[in-house]
Amino acid sequence: MKKRVVSLMLVCVMALMCALSFAGCGNKDDGKEANTGNSADFKVGVIHIGDPADGAGYSYAHDQGIVKMQKELGLTDDQIVRKINVSDGDAVATRTALEECVNEGCKIIFGTSWGYMDTMEQMAEEYPDVVFSHGTGYKSNGKNFNNYFGRIYQARYLSGIAAGLKTKSNKIGYVAAMDVTNSEVTGGINAFAMGVESVNPNAKVYVKVTNSWFSPDLEKQAAEALLDGGCDVIAQHCDTTAPQLAAQARGVWGVGYNSDMTKDAPKAHLTAPIWNWEVYYTKAAKAVMDGTWDGSNYYGGMDEGLVDISPLSENCAEGTKEAIDAAKAKIISGENKIFAGELYDNKGNMVCKEGEVISDADITGNMNWYYRTVVAE
Repeated sequence: MKKRVVSLMLVCVMALMCALSFAGCGNKDDGKEANTGNSADFKVGVIHIGDPADGAGYSYAHDQGIVKMQKELGLTDDQIVRKINVSDGDAVATRTALEECVNEGCKIIFGTSWGYMDTMEQMAEEYPDVVFSHGTGYKSNGKNFNNYFGRIYQARYLSGIAAGLKTKSNKIGYVAAMDVTNSEVTGGINAFAMGVESVNPNAKVYVKVTNSWFSPDLEKQAAEALLDGGCDVIAQHCDTTAPQLAAQARGVWGVGYNSDMTKDAPKAHLTAPIWNWEVYYTKAAKAVMDGTWDGSNYYGGMDEGLVDISPLSENCAEGTKEAIDAAKAKIISGENKIFAGELYDNKGNMVCKEGEVISDADITGNMNWYYRTVVAE
């Protein structure tokens, strides 16, 4: 989930690290591979910023991936070590949680939030026989410390179609954890707005920033401010169900994030961009277990099943399924690359030329502009 501003230089460094890690694949004599042991004593650690028991949102989605990975690999409950409510802004708490996982015998530890990155980088040097796999971010060492994320903007685009077909006011609100300087959030907003525009060129997307990844109160306040401004669909890039509950309380509609929030706001929820984290967790844990781990970074998409949208609810407008199915097929085939062709930001600047495609590296690290139909508040 969580990215701060990443310069083009840092993205290039990341790409170089990825290339170096791939170059080292299969070299069993250089001492870089983690000592993984066998499946009987294999343990997996996971550090959550929230509590998966909440039943929705970011940590819940990640933990569902862990649960499915466990089942796929035949691991027992004792082989999964969870640390919950670990603030990614607290380096001491992060280190403590990671050390507890190491001391309990974990061979691979997944850190699910942006702020764990620097501490995981440090500890990877201290514990070379343990794999530290960091969700989002940009750092890696090509050995026992990597990062993983995916093309969630593809799912954002599809969810924008649902919102664009449902709005009556042509004002769609978007509760954003971070402002335009954060490329992860900004890329999602832009893709969502492009999805909206593809079916409703008259609609605008209004953004309200909380400056927090996880804050039910701030998320609720931001959603209510957007609702007060006339928005009749509320989308989000934040961790809780608060924006969806606010939309339901006003009798309007919502697009969630991370997991299907229909059960939480059944009268409002349309769909949600979701992560199927088990796609990566199973692959990574199996590689460590088998001794085939190569230290490379991971960036998956809709074609691999890593990202998708949740089932459309009965609240969706007529024709939504057909429009989304058609768009999804084009995304998977590569016909629709989303950030391609002549594109303009909301200040009138051309940000992509006809015949060009914005790279994943720029989408995730250098997209610090809003699409032409986005209004920032």
